[in-house]
Amino acid sequence: MRGISLLMAVLLALPVPAFAAIGVEKPVSRIDGLMATEKGGRLTVQAKGAVPSGGWKHAALKPRKSAAPGDAHVLVLDFVAEPPQPSDAVIPGLLPVTAAITLKARKGTVSVRAVSAANEITTQILR
Repeated sequence: MRGISLLMAVLLALPVPAFAAIGVEKPVSRIDGLMATEKGGRLTVQAKGAVPSGGWKHAALKPRKSAAPGDAHVLVLDFVAEPPQPSDAVIPGLLPVTAAITLKARKGTVSVRAVSAANEITTQILR
């Protein structure tokens, strides 16, 4: 029993890396292209853009709850990715990133808007 207590005390005293920043998504720097197609009741959206450095992971398009009355027929997506950890060595400069999402097509949706940190692009859905 004394050995288990000693082991627990040693494990609790070890330094633990901070994992709070892992999984935090931020908007990508910009969007360069957006394409939306509907086929068989499924809507596929593909986006191309850029991030400010290397090391960005898990780029994704995330649906946004839009409260604007003019957005009734527009699907709004945030273009986000996970930035590198502050301690990571990365290449500075704009680097390309892509993301895609497939959703059930909503009746009445005629266009898609993707939003990044610097700009946004709206495109009509190709049927």
